[in-house]
Amino acid sequence: MTPSLAPAPSRAPISEQEELLWLALRMTPQLGAKRSVEIVEKFGSPAAIFQLESRELEGAGLSASVARSIEAGSAMDDALEQQRLLRASGTTIITIYDDRYPTLLRQIYDPPLLMFAKGKLELLGEPGVAIVGTRRPSPYGSTVAERFARELALAGLTIVSGMARGIDTAAHVAALAAEGNTIAVLGCGVDVIYPVENKKLAAQIGRDGLILSEYPMRTPGYPQNFPVRNRIVSGLSSGVLIVEGAQYSGSAITARLALDQGREVFAIPGNITSKQSWGPNLLIRQGARLVQEPSDVLCDLPLEVRQKLQSRSRQRLLPTLSASEFEHPMCQLRAKVIQVLPYDAPLSLDEMIEKLNQNGMVSTSELIAILFDLELEGIIRQLPGKAYLRVWH
Repeated sequence: MTPSLAPAPSRAPISEQEELLWLALRMTPQLGAKRSVEIVEKFGSPAAIFQLESRELEGAGLSASVARSIEAGSAMDDALEQQRLLRASGTTIITIYDDRYPTLLRQIYDPPLLMFAKGKLELLGEPGVAIVGTRRPSPYGSTVAERFARELALAGLTIVSGMARGIDTAAHVAALAAEGNTIAVLGCGVDVIYPVENKKLAAQIGRDGLILSEYPMRTPGYPQNFPVRNRIVSGLSSGVLIVEGAQYSGSAITARLALDQGREVFAIPGNITSKQSWGPNLLIRQGARLVQEPSDVLCDLPLEVRQKLQSRSRQRLLPTLSASEFEHPMCQLRAKVIQVLPYDAPLSLDEMIEKLNQNGMVSTSELIAILFDLELEGIIRQLPGKAYLRVWH
């Protein structure tokens, strides 16, 4: 189910006074995300809400205590302190009416009214995949998470996770090591390091990626916050990959939320004797996509995401050559071979020759030599029966 909130207009940056009112609404006790978004939609802005009397707010469906709290402006002091902390830490708030607020996240049942963000805000507009799993992974789980995060990041996807111990940490670290993009969604304030051993990782994500939270500054990592934040992890993503986890783990909650939000759910199969495999194995039994290669994830993403990634990767996969080198016939043929090979439907040798011969004669020996070089470079992959696929990088 999606909320009735209309697509956000493109608005100029909010003033300090407007920011203060957004923060005051967020800091109002007992006002949840869904209800706060509903009243902003109804009245147009926090400024309009704070001008109303309590009886009008009660008429809009708020409880008497919340309505009186808003009328009295009781959260203004807390909002002022939050504003001071924002300035001191270089944190930005992204409201649900901000044009930088992710479209996918706005469409979930209960999107956050605003998010506290530190780092590269432009990542909010990039396609992403969540990678989540147990806090106590096996060596197999850590290795798989690192491999998938690295290769999906190289393909151009932003890796979204929760910066928890275990699989989350492995995914963030691998994405950063590949010089890719990553977003950490916290269950505490963006200025709170949790777990404490991820202090260096948090600093790197804040510099080279993006840290997000719906929780105000200085909010501790209360246990009840983490299942709630999982809806943002899945809500930001086009798909969710589960790597190890118990049957009733946090990653299982994220998978359920992803299904409710209409996202693709992918699962890494595991050893049937390991409790850490019960979560993903059960998800596979229930219809989640079993994945063995990063390309399995890429091929099942929405069409518009695949098209965006493909258009970005095309130029990177072509060789960087001087004008005279690029004019060489074998180099031109190499570029054509890369362009005709799809990512999701293998072509046989005969099918490639037929496609390539539409623009001139191609000999089988020349084509085999080029395919051999491209396979060694990891640009393509040979399947049984001499069929070939382009590999995502």
